[in-house]
Amino acid sequence: MGETVDITGFSAKITDISKITVSAAVLGDIFSVKDSRVRQMAREGIIERVAKGRYNLVDSLKNYILALKVAAEGSGIDALDSDINIDEEKALHERVKRHISELKLRTMKGELHKSADVERAMADMLAAFRTRILAIPSKIAPTLEDRDVNYIKDRLLAECTEALSELKDYDPRAFYPDEYVGVDEDE
Repeated sequence: MGETVDITGFSAKITDISKITVSAAVLGDIFSVKDSRVRQMAREGIIERVAKGRYNLVDSLKNYILALKVAAEGSGIDALDSDINIDEEKALHERVKRHISELKLRTMKGELHKSADVERAMADMLAAFRTRILAIPSKIAPTLEDRDVNYIKDRLLAECTEALSELKDYDPRAFYPDEYVGVDEDE
């Protein structure tokens, strides 16, 4: 569960806000909607509920903004300058929910990757490559003593080629998120 933090008189720099949870009333104030609308958006999958009466602030903001963007793109009209048609709004809302669900499914199938997953996988791969490259001198230096230039060149080239070959072995599973589930194409 998220922690409750009293920030009155608090001057420390906060660098990770991903775990902050807020009440429906707080989200309602931010979105300028009633608490009941926040709870409705949670049931519809737009707002991320993490516990009874608690909502993840960052994910809920991102999803709400995405929902507004999709609704604005789909409508082709400026919602502030026109009368609201309830049926159109419901249809737009359903389209947003479907879009969010499709994105989540693609992520779960490994077809869409979160930037954090890509960053983690690439950092791991490049750290291993860096370690491998930096190990080459100490690995082959003892074998190069009193050797001719062509032998040294061939040994260095062979070691570099072997290290580079590790980068070519792309494994898409390295980019899968924690919630990845294997899905057969027949399904």
